[in-house]
Amino acid sequence: MTTALVTGANRGIGLELARQLKDRGVSVIAACRRSSPELDALGVRVETDVDVTDADSVTRLAQRIDGPIDLLVNNAGILTVERLGNLDYDAIRRQFEVNALGPLRVTETLAPHLADGAKVAIITSRMGSIADNTSGSMYGYRMSKAAVNMAGASLAQDLKGRGIAVALLHPGAVKTEMTGGHGQVEADFSVQGLLARIDEMNLENTGAFWHAQGEALPW
Repeated sequence: MTTALVTGANRGIGLELARQLKDRGVSVIAACRRSSPELDALGVRVETDVDVTDADSVTRLAQRIDGPIDLLVNNAGILTVERLGNLDYDAIRRQFEVNALGPLRVTETLAPHLADGAKVAIITSRMGSIADNTSGSMYGYRMSKAAVNMAGASLAQDLKGRGIAVALLHPGAVKTEMTGGHGQVEADFSVQGLLARIDEMNLENTGAFWHAQGEALPW
């Protein structure tokens, strides 16, 4: 692996992915809407004004890519809380745009730049598991993550002919800005697990849904 592109790389899991990939000697392209001091300090290539919900924005990113991508990590995501009786349908729709359509749009647009034998990782959530839903609520997040899981399963089939493996990866309950600092693990620990799963990706397990720590998750 020589070049990796990570979306949503200015904070949280995306920032830590950029950091740990750089530490491995990988050439990192960090894509985000706006950079951050922490990202700027990493010394990686930063591509700003990248909005995964905007086709023109993603197309402009693709036009700036001048070499093959060996790893694409679709990490950009948002989370809002909706409960029955007080549903914000605009917020639900926005989560579909970012969490489900965003990774599909980015992967399709950048597909010509993916090296044969490349890897595509989609940072999803076990909250997108229908079988694992025992607590309800979180409608937009759950539904959008279930949708991106299906998108990843289809991408795994459609990209297999080029030797490109796809994985759907749950990072764990990570303490990030998106979760308001709530969670069970720190970003560095989560990303160590995510990269271990990415290392294990191949055409035999393409399309699988994994916890960062190696557990196969139910659909």
